Amino acid sequence: MIQGNSVPDYVGIGFKKIDHDLQFLIECLGEVLEELGLHELSAHLPWFGKSHSLLTAVEALPTQLGLVYSIAFQLLNMVEENAAAYVRTLREASEGLTAERGLWGESLKKLKASGVTEEEIAKMLPKICVEPVLTAHPTEAKRLAVLDQHRALFALLVLRQRGVLAPSEEQSLREQTKAALERLWRTGEILLEKPKLADERRNIFHYLRDVFPSVLPEIDERLRFAWAAAGFDPAKLSGSDCLPRIRFGNWVGGDRDGHPGVTADVTAETLERMRANALLVIHRQLSELAGKLTLSEWMQPPPAALTAAREKLVAALGDASRVILASNAGEPWRQFVELLVARLPVEIAPFQSSQLREGERYYRLASELAADLETLYNALCEIGAKRLAESDVRPVRRALEVFGFHLAQLDIRQNSVFHAKALSQLMVATGIDGSQWEEWSETERLRFLKKELQSPRPFLHATASAGPEADAVLGCYRKVASHIERCGSDGLGALIISMTRRLSDLLVVYVLAREAGLTRQLPQGQVCVLPVVPLFETLGDLEAAPEILGAFLEEPMTRRSLEYLASNDRPEPLPLTQQVMVGYSDSNKDSGILASQWGLQKAQSQLAQLGLDAGVRIRFFHGRGGTVSRGAGPMHRFLEALPDASLMGDIRLTEQGETISQKFGNFVTCVYNIELLVAGVTAVSVRHERCSPGLPPLAPVLERLAQSSQRAYRQLLETEGFLTFYRQATPIDALEHSRIGSRPSRRTGQPSLADLRAIPWVFSWNQSRFYVPGWFGAGTGLSQLTPQEFSEIQEQIRKWPFLHYVLTNIESSIASTDPDLMEAYAGLVEDPVLRERFMKIILDEWNLTAEMLEELRGGPMAERRPRMLKTLTLRADALRVLHLQEIDLLRRWRALHKAGDEAGAERMLPDLLLSINAIASGLRTTG
Repeated sequence: MIQGNSVPDYVGIGFKKIDHDLQFLIECLGEVLEELGLHELSAHLPWFGKSHSLLTAVEALPTQLGLVYSIAFQLLNMVEENAAAYVRTLREASEGLTAERGLWGESLKKLKASGVTEEEIAKMLPKICVEPVLTAHPTEAKRLAVLDQHRALFALLVLRQRGVLAPSEEQSLREQTKAALERLWRTGEILLEKPKLADERRNIFHYLRDVFPSVLPEIDERLRFAWAAAGFDPAKLSGSDCLPRIRFGNWVGGDRDGHPGVTADVTAETLERMRANALLVIHRQLSELAGKLTLSEWMQPPPAALTAAREKLVAALGDASRVILASNAGEPWRQFVELLVARLPVEIAPFQSSQLREGERYYRLASELAADLETLYNALCEIGAKRLAESDVRPVRRALEVFGFHLAQLDIRQNSVFHAKALSQLMVATGIDGSQWEEWSETERLRFLKKELQSPRPFLHATASAGPEADAVLGCYRKVASHIERCGSDGLGALIISMTRRLSDLLVVYVLAREAGLTRQLPQGQVCVLPVVPLFETLGDLEAAPEILGAFLEEPMTRRSLEYLASNDRPEPLPLTQQVMVGYSDSNKDSGILASQWGLQKAQSQLAQLGLDAGVRIRFFHGRGGTVSRGAGPMHRFLEALPDASLMGDIRLTEQGETISQKFGNFVTCVYNIELLVAGVTAVSVRHERCSPGLPPLAPVLERLAQSSQRAYRQLLETEGFLTFYRQATPIDALEHSRIGSRPSRRTGQPSLADLRAIPWVFSWNQSRFYVPGWFGAGTGLSQLTPQEFSEIQEQIRKWPFLHYVLTNIESSIASTDPDLMEAYAGLVEDPVLRERFMKIILDEWNLTAEMLEELRGGPMAERRPRMLKTLTLRADALRVLHLQEIDLLRRWRALHKAGDEAGAERMLPDLLLSINAIASGLRTTG
């Protein structure tokens, strides 16, 4: 703990560590390049290479410079990540668990100081359910093999800071580091072909199977330590159902919105592989537990309950139990656990491959294993071995609670337009004139759908074909229904409807679910066995969301389904819960960041009130991306910025693309980010339980600010020639040729701004250092406020978390832009009049936004955010080299296309994609 008034200079310590570790890694990389005979590349290394290399003409730079810089930036990212973890540890060691913003210690301290009692917090903890949902949106620019090497390098970096190392240990670590760097160099950085779904799935499974299970015990322990440090009773956290619930979701293999590769068979295979990997996790946990419970029978005879449970296991396994009982004689505890292993419905082969198995002798559901583990836990407590029950058995029970036999919940997402086509085809195949479904009024649609939902009979026989969209939807739903029949519904999340724009978009899904066997006929009527979840994405959809959801909740089938899902196979029914997904990307793409963020804020507040009035808890699913313009930002700030009473303990959030490896790629960082999420959700939920939905008095000012900002943003997009400027001033055309994800960059393939996905839209602006989606319009909005309104914003910026969060994120985007590089990329625009027109609009708004923010915050960002300034400064010179090289490559690549030399353009493409990857590594962001 700190002695006296001396507080360490943590910022300075972090900077010093960054410089020290970065120099070591760059020296190692330079030695590798020298030893490989790549002297010119070694000379161009940033930071500790020869400084004159930054002044070299672009044409004279080595062709492999992009790979060198990409690796160098990845090393810088590792060093910064490790330094952040080091400083957090140092701060906690010096100041205690309450020192780090947003973690358990600080969160509990703040709750206690605000008058929240220990009992209130303990009551809230079991209500907490956080679910990060991993997606494979095309924003991970690095090959999977490269990510593996990055993990190895980070582990070596951590080993170097263990304290004083012997010279031999120091040399060994240096050699291991150089070997890892050489592997990274020889592996290559870019994706030579688009990754297959199987590749993306393998990457997601790495985190679900190998990373998250290992961090769970640490996360729970940190809560217990912080709880005790707050002066609370440790006994309140000793029960099996007293900890926050953590779940994981998955979209890879289930998200088919605009992705033709996600077929019904892919979904079925994904569910099977998720089950196999979950069982592998539990197999590992139980095998380790068996090795720990070597308690001898003569020292502590097993209680009768354990003996009886063991006999039931033996009876279920039959002959398969003989080998287990013959071994480890006199160790009934260990034998019991090995019998549990034998009952797992999986066979583990060498190299940790697995084969699912079925039959009466094996567990079907995770709840069956959970009951046996509870018997084991209680038996240990009965003989006085509570410590062993807690330290050895409890983590296994926790892993089973989190991962079950399903690993994660797979969502099935599809676009509302696709569903409409599927229904239309079904109607036509049945003899109903549904060919003009899209032309029907909403009244006509609802009349037809409500009538259909009164009947349990399907349109067609299960073997009949109705058309491509109908066959695709029903084929997927039937595979899902079959999986539920065999394995239960734990592995399934929700049926999510992208671009939900009307009530009929939701009721269509009920009809399709009925057709495929995803409904049940109960005495009170039909129910859907999976949640039907609207996804509101555009600003217009967010504004319409309360009316749509209100009508949906009034539908009898919706209410019956919510009641069924709340009570299905549960001794105590859960609260009625309706999940609602809100998207951050499309609203920003269409309307700009201020209008988007304010639209989301209003919609969530109104939906929370709607749920309260309807007696239904709204579980928000936040579709956030990896950049500020797509909803990203510090997790604790994001949670604090949510509108009052919108977070009642239960939340889902997407983790996309490169943010997955950045947040969860390494143990210490993964623990930190999950703790930040769970502790933040708990603290905010306690506060939200004490308030009612509603927006602060400053809301009218924010409404005017958002509207004027939106007008400025739309005026830019609607100015004649904008699309031409955008396509020539950014590398969007190169990104459309990239191989950074299996999903197409456009939903329908139409060459329009409306059809372009938000991810490449943001990626292209970031690559060219405009960052337009992250700030444009904010300056105009702020400048059009009255002096009184501006003063009110200035006064509330520290008091209203939403305001602080949004304006800080806009400031970060402004800081990341580079006007000189904007001008350089704009030089690619062929028409000088067009170029000057748009550059004037963009630079005028950029200057205005920077000026307004500086006035609002009372000074330049550099004085308030030294860490961000440090990371930007470290990257600036090296990034400039890469940007200028990319501009040159784009100019030549486009010239080859224009000349009709497609073969020449294709040969150039790897160099261009390597440049894109290198810049993405330096910026730590894609889309």
